[in-house]
Amino acid sequence: MAPVRATVQAVPLMATAVVMLDSATDFFPDAPLVGVLTPVRLAVLAGLVATAVTAPRLATFRTRLDPAIALLLLSAIATTYVGGHPDAPLRALLTALATFYLLVGVRRAQPESWRAVALLALAAVAAAATSAFAQVTNEVPTGFCRTGLFTDVDCDSGGPGSMIRATGTFANPNLLAAFLVLLTPIALLAAVTVAERTARVAVVSVGLVGYGAVLTTFSRAGCVAAAAGLLVLGGAYWLAPRLGRWGARTLTVVGLAGLVAVTVALWVVSRAGDALGVRGQAWKAAVDLAVDQPLGVGLGRAGDAVSAAVPGGRTFVHAHNMWLNWLAEAGVAGLLGMVLLTVIALATAVRAAREKSVAGVVGLAALTGFFLAATVDHPANLDRIAMLFWLVLGLVMAEVPGRWRDSGTPAEAPARSGRRARRR
Repeated sequence: MAPVRATVQAVPLMATAVVMLDSATDFFPDAPLVGVLTPVRLAVLAGLVATAVTAPRLATFRTRLDPAIALLLLSAIATTYVGGHPDAPLRALLTALATFYLLVGVRRAQPESWRAVALLALAAVAAAATSAFAQVTNEVPTGFCRTGLFTDVDCDSGGPGSMIRATGTFANPNLLAAFLVLLTPIALLAAVTVAERTARVAVVSVGLVGYGAVLTTFSRAGCVAAAAGLLVLGGAYWLAPRLGRWGARTLTVVGLAGLVAVTVALWVVSRAGDALGVRGQAWKAAVDLAVDQPLGVGLGRAGDAVSAAVPGGRTFVHAHNMWLNWLAEAGVAGLLGMVLLTVIALATAVRAAREKSVAGVVGLAALTGFFLAATVDHPANLDRIAMLFWLVLGLVMAEVPGRWRDSGTPAEAPARSGRRARRR
């Protein structure tokens, strides 16, 4: 019986590996094996079923994000079926949400699984980052070039001073930067899984390669987000455990206020003509679309709708802001759901970091950088990034009880194991 149980427990971790490998390299085909079940969806479904078998309690999957997720899901269903839009983007959203609950279940049912998640993240970062450096060092054309940090040029006519913008395993540099900003802090979590000093040096070296690869993208938002993530990583590691409850709440409020201030400032500027160029046009169009269609234009349709609303024939893939993109696609309810998710996720990460959870510390750094980048871009528009984003959310939300009135930490192993590893 023990071997059978061990095999069943391995299934969720294997499913997590499939998700992270596919997010990093697009390893698995997107074509369905049967019906709408792609290889990744089949793996996630198998992982959820195996977790439910080994930990058949609703509390295993309950999180504080459930109300926000319910609001996002209801808004997505409403805009899809009331608007008569294709349901493929809704299926992609359901897959990403399933990934979230898969990791929450894995972390709750198998507390030591954070070690496996960290090692998988390390491998994923290494794959994407080394691919990016290979493009730069071997001068592999990517179709993206710059003559500096602020000037895009055509690679064929950029001249000898042009620099290749690495794309790694993604379609464009900004997506690679978002991937690395989100996952590199999680990869550094592997440093507390090993006791030997040189092994930790190896882990940190891969992390440095990951952050270095962000520089090869020449993504302005990516570089700022990576720097912010590193700053939060250091600050949370040293400062958060020393904060009391009110100090942590103050830090959370200040951080959220800063994010709100940036969002409001961007919205104000977007209403003042073309002060922010094409992004300002996209943001203004997203707001106007929400006014005209309160239920949204449909999941995955913001790019086409914004392109049609902005004069000049420029093509947009999304609204260049995660929250405004949800506003355009799923209406006011979608925006409220994403705002609620942001607030709860950051507050939870701060609490976990204050309680000396190493997973909480790296999760806070990852989410801070990603949310900052999402104010001027929408990398989660790509399914691979979206699933990774929800996976990181699952890692963070598993660190605290599912209900606000509960105390204690259901997944305390990262904090204890991290301290043990540092003492050795």
